[in-house]
Amino acid sequence: MHVPLRPAHRALVSRLLERTPEFRPDEVDVALELVDDALAGGTDYRFVVDEGAEGALLGYACFGATPMTEGTFDLYWIVVEPASKRGGVGRRLLERVEAELRRDGARLLRVETEGGEAYAATRGFYQRVGYEVLATIRDFYAVGRDLVIFGRYL
Repeated sequence: MHVPLRPAHRALVSRLLERTPEFRPDEVDVALELVDDALAGGTDYRFVVDEGAEGALLGYACFGATPMTEGTFDLYWIVVEPASKRGGVGRRLLERVEAELRRDGARLLRVETEGGEAYAATRGFYQRVGYEVLATIRDFYAVGRDLVIFGRYL
């Protein structure tokens, strides 16, 4: 069930991020900064939260407008409870994000991810749900850590 981001979600999001092996501690810090910004009333980052039974956090997505563009948005984070992966949570979150963006007149949703083996399942997910690789930048994050940019025209 999709619900708005609430203050009680912050601790749940923190635990979820810490249990997600792909994320380094500095990345977890950035993700929590975006949560804090949204909870403080900021409008740059929007969230879709998926809750299961009794308020269990199944996953969330964070997205926002790409600065200095018209109708282009970035999907900053999509994180699914490890035990719920491959159960449709990520697909539901992404469908909800896309529906909100279409309603708002968006034309493109971009996703940046890493090109290493640790992110192979992530890249496979985006390809399965119809995203195309728009660009790859070698050694972007560090030597051997490419940036892969996916996108979907809405």
